[in-house]
Amino acid sequence: MLPLTRREFIHRSAGGGLGFLAFTGAAPSFLAQSALAQTPGPERDRTILVVIQLAGGNDGLNTVVPHTDDNYHRLRPTIGLKEDLLPINHDLALHPSCGALHELFNAGQLSIIQNVGYPNPNRSHFRSTEIWETASGSDEVKHEGWLGRFFDNTCSGAPEENADPSGVHIGDIIPQSFLAARSHSVFGMRPWGRVDKGRDPAEVAYEKLLQAQHMEGNASYLQHTMMNTLVTERRVEKVIAGYNPMVDYPRNKLSQSLKRIAALIHADMETRIYFVSQGGYDTHAGQQWKHAKLLAELSGAMGAFQKDLVAHKKDDQVLTMTFSEFGRRPSENGSQGTDHGTAAPLFVMGSQTRGGLLGSAPSLDLGHNKDLKFSTDFRSVYSCVLDRWLEADATKVLGESYEPVPFI
Repeated sequence: MLPLTRREFIHRSAGGGLGFLAFTGAAPSFLAQSALAQTPGPERDRTILVVIQLAGGNDGLNTVVPHTDDNYHRLRPTIGLKEDLLPINHDLALHPSCGALHELFNAGQLSIIQNVGYPNPNRSHFRSTEIWETASGSDEVKHEGWLGRFFDNTCSGAPEENADPSGVHIGDIIPQSFLAARSHSVFGMRPWGRVDKGRDPAEVAYEKLLQAQHMEGNASYLQHTMMNTLVTERRVEKVIAGYNPMVDYPRNKLSQSLKRIAALIHADMETRIYFVSQGGYDTHAGQQWKHAKLLAELSGAMGAFQKDLVAHKKDDQVLTMTFSEFGRRPSENGSQGTDHGTAAPLFVMGSQTRGGLLGSAPSLDLGHNKDLKFSTDFRSVYSCVLDRWLEADATKVLGESYEPVPFI
């Protein structure tokens, strides 16, 4: 049986790190099915989406701070923020660590969508992440991700030899957002590139496979897939190695990941979807310094990425969106942290966004350990991305119609 994920393939091979073309459906039976596909593949100069996952559950109330609301300070007597806030309007401000995002907001290149969530929220990291990545309801389970269904509806059914991947993610594990009913090429790469000059064990294993005698059936398909893997890996790394960014990216994982994505965008790859994750947002204890560090990394990375895109005249093609599986509870806990909650704001960045503040702020007239009630369904955010940015049929991808949040 062929591996279906990068993690699975690495576990079956000599060990890790090589960039990887994974196919999200069964193989090689899809080859016959793909001949029926009439939808066009991606083209250069089309719109591009970059998704940044804030894994662990970002605390929205200390990201977009309702500092004039007495209830905020009542619920957070210790971790509530009061000083050095970056004003959005009279009542709201960004965390002091979000200087670059604040500049983008003031320049009209950042939309802040307030109080985003879904009905009957789930507080499990795994389940709520699954809901966000599959765009499902809390009472249903879907296998395919919302971006995988976008691939199904807009990309050809089989990866062509030497074609650019449909989606690129940073890291070893394919995000569930990319899982699809049909087969599409999805490339995974390291955030930092190769860290040593020695031979990658996985690459050695792949080359041995390629040197084997002609194989039949699934083995032949795997051999062909690995050939494309190595070609793509070397092509991508050559592009990245030759890239000259126009800004200094901070030396952290998220920033370096976005730098590599900027290189591929600048090279006019046909890839339209990029996915990167920043972890650490599960701030149950000692939240203040941890959250400040995470938001500083996020803000600095996004700010550098956008400036680089502008300098290379690629900013009109790229939309960058954040998401997190849930927010935190309004009440602080006994460990100067916050527990799993429900709704939170998210950011949409780009030269083509309308900018500004959208959606309704959450009510904080709540008792101890009560949750926020969301006001914007996250699928309304996806609906705008799909319809107005990726030019796809949002209703077909999401399974039903949602009123788009008008940030484009």
